[in-house]
Amino acid sequence: MALATKSFGNIRRTFEPWNDAAQKPLVEFDGITKVFGEFTAVDDLSLPIFTREFFALLGPSGCGKSTLLRMLAGFEEPTRGDLRLDGASLIGVPPHRRPVNMMFQSYALFPHMSVEANVAFGLRQDRMARSEIRDRVAEMLKLVKLEPFAKRKPQQLSGGQQQRVALARSLAKRPKVLLLDEPLGALDKKLREETQFELMDLQQDLGLTFLIVTHDQEEAMVMSDRIAVMREGRIVQVATPAVIYEAPETRYVADFIGNVNILEGTVESERNGLTRIAAAGTIVEVEGAASLTAGSPAFFAIRPEKMRISRKAPARSDVNAMKGEVWDIAYLGDVTLFNVKLASGDILRATTINASRSIEEPIGWDEEVWLSFAPDAGVVLVR
Repeated sequence: MALATKSFGNIRRTFEPWNDAAQKPLVEFDGITKVFGEFTAVDDLSLPIFTREFFALLGPSGCGKSTLLRMLAGFEEPTRGDLRLDGASLIGVPPHRRPVNMMFQSYALFPHMSVEANVAFGLRQDRMARSEIRDRVAEMLKLVKLEPFAKRKPQQLSGGQQQRVALARSLAKRPKVLLLDEPLGALDKKLREETQFELMDLQQDLGLTFLIVTHDQEEAMVMSDRIAVMREGRIVQVATPAVIYEAPETRYVADFIGNVNILEGTVESERNGLTRIAAAGTIVEVEGAASLTAGSPAFFAIRPEKMRISRKAPARSDVNAMKGEVWDIAYLGDVTLFNVKLASGDILRATTINASRSIEEPIGWDEEVWLSFAPDAGVVLVR
């Protein structure tokens, strides 16, 4: 039996065309810049996206992610750079002649049309034969499980059902790339979570390329094969969700994705594969850190779930351990979150999994506790 290799997180599917030099990108943003007046929305950005990839553009409002999507759809033209689909430039090609389709956050359904008429709209615009339209609409409604609602108007449907109508309409023309602009933003939390998995399954079944824009980190983590984290018109890091979460390259990415503790310190030494950093009144020993010079500043980032919390001091309390006082407690059902204030004044966050319904001697407010972690639990950042 072969031993499993180490990986950041569990593998959703064996699909890594970006690591295969023989693979050609389906979509290529090549040195794309978009300027509105004096504001640069996208700044000299290059990005390849591959066939059958579920790709997410993730970032805060105003970072340029929707502008990228609109340029690919043809609603905006780049100020500089080239944009290619299947090797052919899209510069100057009108939206209706591009083999892409866009699903908007508002769904943009026609209220006076039935569900089936909404789905058929683009096909009629393309002058497809009536029999083909009928068959294609039936196929799409079956795909999104809305066959019984074909004759209803959008206002007679729930938010989740309207979202499916918009999705069916977007897919009806069989685009090479489906563009999704915050598609789940109008849904409640539970329905949004259910729909995320439905979209993933649908993308796999159809074998299409999906490009989604979102500011919801969890949404991007759940659905995408790769994520591009954006900031001020540039891409900060592109990687799989697990790498983005477990091995962020900058403080910005570490802080933007999920919860994280970031300690500022100074490198003391590096030997035997361990980097020692003085931070928060203790010594942090980290495995696998990049070569750093003694005396140089560094940041240590560690996720709350990687921290152990206990009333008792760990076996070794001189490294990767710190004592503090419970400042806040949040019970979230599946986990409990603790904010612990250290003597240095830093407040660190630790989470514990609530694996059983009852807890013997639960840790309470104002208690003195120890936080500790393994040498490979966090990552050292220098920028």
